[in-house]
Amino acid sequence: MPKSKIGFFGGTFDPPHIGHLILASEAAHQFGLTRLLWVLNPDPPHKQEMEITPLEHRLQMLKRAISDNPTFELSRLEIDRPGPHFTINTIRYLVQHEPDAELFLLIGGDSLRDLPTWRFPAEIVAAVSKISVMRRPGDSFDMAALESQIPGITDKVSFIDALLLNLSSREIRRRVAAGDEYRYYVHPLVYEYILANRLYREK
Repeated sequence: MPKSKIGFFGGTFDPPHIGHLILASEAAHQFGLTRLLWVLNPDPPHKQEMEITPLEHRLQMLKRAISDNPTFELSRLEIDRPGPHFTINTIRYLVQHEPDAELFLLIGGDSLRDLPTWRFPAEIVAAVSKISVMRRPGDSFDMAALESQIPGITDKVSFIDALLLNLSSREIRRRVAAGDEYRYYVHPLVYEYILANRLYREK
């Protein structure tokens, strides 16, 4: 019986946008993922100095963003466990509880460049079958340098074949605060939620 293939897509999703959805849907299609877990991080250790939208709002937006894709699952793995929430801890949990599955880690290009600074990056690379990376326009990567820091990473990295978008949650938040157009950069239900709850507006 073939192994199941589980995608792991972690983040604060503040807010989730169409770039996230494109990365996830392309990864699911290109790698034949059985399930794709959207792992919402309630309090990321690397963003302790940043103001993050309350968890309940981010949870509701993410539910709405992925509601129409049966492969997508909202995971509470990090919400229901005490912090700090490092990727390696969640991967260890998945390896223990899904021993027969292949794990695919989905990240953006900025996260690939930062991977050597993550907690136990070599163990992350060893534990997953693939690291699926979404590039932004103009992105370039020094894979030789990454390989020297995390041996074995070159064989694990696979770039997602998709139309490239220079889109980020930070830019969405900036646009909302500035009164700029952002409607079609997010799922329609996320757009409605942001409007209804007056999120990201200047205080």
